[in-house]
Formats: sequence, structure tokens, C-alpha cells
Amino acid sequence: MSTATLKALIAEQLTISCRARIVLFNFFFEMTTLLRACRRPAIAGTYSNVYLRGSTPNGTYDRRLASTEAAAASVQLANAGGLVGFWQTLSNSPPVAYMQDALIQIHDYSGLTWWSSIVLSTFLFRGVVTLPLTIYQHKITARIERIALEMPAIVEELKREAAMAKQKFKWSDKQTTIVYRRSIKKQWQSLIVRDNCHPMKTIIVLWGQIPLWIFQSVALRNLVYMLPDPTTLQAQITATEMTIGGFGWIPNLTVVDNSYILPVALGLLNLGIIELQSMTRTRAPTRLQKIANNVFRGLSVVMVPVACTVPSALCVYWVASSTFGLAQNILLLSPEVRRAVGIPKTQTELSQPYDQIWLKMQQRVGLAEQTPPADKPAAK
Repeated sequence: MSTATLKALIAEQLTISCRARIVLFNFFFEMTTLLRACRRPAIAGTYSNVYLRGSTPNGTYDRRLASTEAAAASVQLANAGGLVGFWQTLSNSPPVAYMQDALIQIHDYSGLTWWSSIVLSTFLFRGVVTLPLTIYQHKITARIERIALEMPAIVEELKREAAMAKQKFKWSDKQTTIVYRRSIKKQWQSLIVRDNCHPMKTIIVLWGQIPLWIFQSVALRNLVYMLPDPTTLQAQITATEMTIGGFGWIPNLTVVDNSYILPVALGLLNLGIIELQSMTRTRAPTRLQKIANNVFRGLSVVMVPVACTVPSALCVYWVASSTFGLAQNILLLSPEVRRAVGIPKTQTELSQPYDQIWLKMQQRVGLAEQTPPADKPAAK
């Protein structure tokens, strides 16, 4: 009974983060759908025609007309695209405005093309915001695993105390079980408070990454569509620069990637992140973890057609963000890196993680037998 109770308690605490991940996934999925709904194919053509007029003989008059037409087109886009209520407020919100200004400043001061400055800003923001939170999340997970190792001895002590109390106070089996489980939970909560490692802190990275993803995505969309005020000179200059700020097969960042290279790369990168976490797991996943993994696999696939319908500027950002996330996860598998950033060693930490990944990959494609991994968890 003690072992089962302990497992149930730890499972209850550790699956809190999984429940929260699914809730945040729903919000994340709604945002991707709305970003797709905000896209209008005709707008790129409208801007192209607008800025070509500036070079006609009647330059002054046509430039004024261009600004008026751009304003009308963008206002019509905002109304027809469903940017009302909360979502219009989000597009015009201060965080998005600050993000737009930051993107423009990074582009202007770096002297890079727009696609390069989008990649640079993505790595910069994620390095400042999500990387420290990810390291902190790993520290919390390691602390939870360590205090879980203290529980068996505590459980045995509580078991003896419950047996003595039952005999002394003439409790029934039901009363004894209730008090026993309550005592275990109290001790577990005490250890959590002692080491400051509440399981909800294991999702802290999502509270930083999701708002960052939303604000930067909406800011880039605003820059492409000259929102919120298309009559400003800065908005018109930025939109024009983006039409020639691409690379290779997508010189114009305001149109979709018709080659589908970036959307497919985005899906593969997101799937790679999920499979990497699955291949490096040393314990059998819980039912809720399996559901969460399948949900995020589905989201990775759904993001491909979504990315096929948005401007290439957004695709560049999403691919850069996912690339950073994959590289970050691979880097934090290294025991040397984990010690360098202060993540405690645990029993489930892999001493040779990259060999483990390579073996799992070979097993999945049939190049190696389905045998237990040669790598063993690191010693305590």
C-alpha cells in the first residue's frame, strides 16, 4: 500500500504540468488559427501597386494618392479580416507596439536585410527570455526528482506511525488509510516548500515563450500589413523594404512561400523537438504524457498548412524560433553544459545522451535492434 500511495502522490504532482501544457496548447492553437485568418493574399499586390506609383511623372500627387489608398486598403483589411474585439486590441496593444519598434531598431542598427534581422531578433529574444527560463525549469525538475528519492524512507516511517496510532486509538482501516495518505501528502508538500520546487514551475518556460511568440508574430504581421497606422512614413518604408528583404526563393517577405520549403521545415523542426524529448526520456511516459505528445505532434502537422498561408516573414520567424528551440534542447542534454549552468545531477540524467539519441534513431528506421539502450542513467 505504501508504494502504491507514493506512486500515486508523485504522479499527481508531476502531471500538473502536463495538464497545464494541454490548456496552453489550446490557447496556442487558437492563436495560429487566428493568424491564418488575418492573412489576405490581395494585400501584397495592393502594396506593390501603391509603391510603384511613386515613380510616375506625377510623383507628388501619386505618392499622396498611394498613402490614401494604402490607408483605405489596410483599414478595409482590418475590418474584413475579423480584427475586432480582443484580437484588434492585441494588434494595437503596447507590447506589440514595443516589439514592432524593437524589430525596426534591430534592422536599422544592424544594417542587415529583413530576413536576417528577423532571425537575429528571434535568437536574441529567445536567448534573453526563454533560455534562462528553460534552465530554471530543468533545475526545478531535477529538485523534484531528488526529493522523490527521500520519500520512501518517509513513507516507511509514516507507515509505522499509522500502525501504532491505529492500535492506540482503535481506528478502523479506513480511518488509518485516510490519515496515512494525508500525512504522506503533507510531507511531500513540506519537501516541495523546502526546496522551492512546486511542479507548476516546470511550465514556467511556456509563460515566457508563448507571449513572446504571440507578440512577435503579431508585430511582424503588423509590419507586413502597415498596421496599425498605414499612413505613417515608417510603416510604408518598412513594408517596402520587406518586399525586397528576402532571400533565395523568397525575395519578397510579404508574400507566401509558394515552394513550401519553409512550412515543411517548420513542421519537421517541431516534430524533431517532440521526438527528441521522447527519445531521451528514461522513464516510461504516463498516459497524460502520451496524450500531450500526440497532441503536439498533431499541432506540428497542422502548422504546415497554416504556414503555407501566411507571409514569408512569419515563416522565417517561426522556423528561426523552432531552430533555436531544437538547438537549445540538444545543448541542454549534455552533462557538462548542465553542470555549467547549475542544473543538479540526477539518477535519470543520461551520461551519453547523444549516443542514446543516435541509437534510438537507428532503431526507429530499422538499422538497429530494439534492445534496451546501452546508456545508463548517471550515478547519484
